[in-house]
Amino acid sequence: MFKTNLFSWIKRKQIFSFLVVLTTILCFLLTNPNTAAAASGGRIGGGSFQAPSSPRSPNYGGYGGNNFPGYGSGYRGGGIGFPFLLPIFGFGGGGIFGFLILMSIVGIIVNSFKNSSNFSGSSERSIVSQSANPSKVSLIQFQIGLLASAKEIQIKLRELASSSNTSTSSGLQRVLQDTTLSLLRKPELWVYSNIETGSVPFASAESTFNRISITERSKLKAELTSNYSGQIATPTNNESNPGDSDSTNEYIAITILVATKKDLRLKNSANNELITEALRLLGSISSNDLIALEVIWQPDGEGETLREEELLIQYPNLKHL
Repeated sequence: MFKTNLFSWIKRKQIFSFLVVLTTILCFLLTNPNTAAAASGGRIGGGSFQAPSSPRSPNYGGYGGNNFPGYGSGYRGGGIGFPFLLPIFGFGGGGIFGFLILMSIVGIIVNSFKNSSNFSGSSERSIVSQSANPSKVSLIQFQIGLLASAKEIQIKLRELASSSNTSTSSGLQRVLQDTTLSLLRKPELWVYSNIETGSVPFASAESTFNRISITERSKLKAELTSNYSGQIATPTNNESNPGDSDSTNEYIAITILVATKKDLRLKNSANNELITEALRLLGSISSNDLIALEVIWQPDGEGETLREEELLIQYPNLKHL
């Protein structure tokens, strides 16, 4: 009887896995990101994804005990990371950000199926394995399109890149706070915005963050200003240097990508009040809760432009305010 139930459980999970993979493929087909570079840009950031220490206990005390704080009852849905899947369908825009997070969740689920094939029949060991699941990490992508008259924000970002210690969490927190403050002080320059959030298991957080970062950085023709994890880089080509854009420039695009221990669920709406609230929440993240940060902007080169059609091609999920 036990073997029959186990076989039935595995079959149901295999069907569910197939449906998840099929959904992922459909999301990819509908995403269709455009990676043509419009202009050079800049980048500030850094971070450290260190695995949290595992709780220890002389005995496990059975299912739902307190030996693993923060878990237990929260995983009644399965023990294969299923709760992490639910927020993915709450994304506004359904762009590449949501797709990459979904891919990380699928990876966790597939690995869980592989591990379940080694199921020994001991319910106690299965319960312990479920209770030891890693914590969640919140990933936030805040994007905003500003009128090109916001040159002082570009200058501020370059100053932060030249003076910030991005190898420490306190230095990254300063970058995040100063960036959000610069934006909060110029609401009259906000034209477009997009906010996406999601939670992923800690085990896949770094790889997911890096994929999203690469996607955003690939939109830049070059990184003229760069300060990442304490490494300040200078342009390797002679085509352009950081400086004021052309007088015909229309927009500045800024992306803030955050990984945090804090559970932040920002609303995605073309609304100045909600953008203000989102910036305040991002700026208030403590250095202890901040895991990783990237601030990416374009244009950044002398004489470069970012026109409206280029902005909307590069950032198709932006909503007009």
